[in-house]
Amino acid sequence: MKKYVIHCLMGAIKKQNAYTNEQLEVIQYGLESIYILITKLLFITFLAYLLGMLYEYFVFLLIYNLIRMPSFGLHATKSWICLVTSSLVFLIMPVIAKYLILPIYIKSIMGAIALLLVYKNAPADTEKRPIVNATRRLTYKYISVFVAFILLMSSLILPNIFIGNSCFWVIIVQCFMISPTIYELFGLPHDNYLNYQKTLNMG
Repeated sequence: MKKYVIHCLMGAIKKQNAYTNEQLEVIQYGLESIYILITKLLFITFLAYLLGMLYEYFVFLLIYNLIRMPSFGLHATKSWICLVTSSLVFLIMPVIAKYLILPIYIKSIMGAIALLLVYKNAPADTEKRPIVNATRRLTYKYISVFVAFILLMSSLILPNIFIGNSCFWVIIVQCFMISPTIYELFGLPHDNYLNYQKTLNMG
C-alpha cells in the first residue's frame, strides 16, 4: 500500500516540475516519512480508543514531542519495528505515568541524571539526516536541555499527577531514544554528522 501511494504521489510531483534525481530522492524520503507517521498515528490512536485511554495517549504524545523535536533520536529501519516500539511506548508509558507514583527525591535523582544524558547525547541524528552544521547541533543541544529542565521542574510541581508524571517519563524515554547504546542495539550508526564529515574529507 505504501509503495502504491508514494508511487502515485511521485508521479504527480514529476508532472508538476522538473526535479533532479537528488531532489526527487529528498521528496520521496519526506513523503515516505509522512506516510509512515500518519498511518502509525492512526493505528496507535485506534488502539488507544479501544483501550479507553485516548486522553492519556494524546497528553503523553504531545508532551513527548516537546523534547523529541529538538533532540531527535532513533528512527527504526523498518516501519513495522517503528510501529511496534511506538505502540509499546505510547500505550504503556501513559499507564505507568497514571498509576506509578515515585517519591520526589527519586524523581529528582533520576531527572538530574537524565539531564546530563540529554546534554551528552542530544541531538541524536540519523544516517539519512545527519546534522552537519555545528551551530545547529549546539543550538538543538541547548534547547533540548532547556526543555528537559522545564519538563523535570513541571513533573515536581504540577498538581496534576498524570501530567506531572508524563513530563518526567518522556525525558526518561527520550534518554533511551538518543542513547548510543540503543543505536548500537538496532545496528544503526550514531553521531552520523561525523561520518558525513569523514566522507567529505575523503572526497
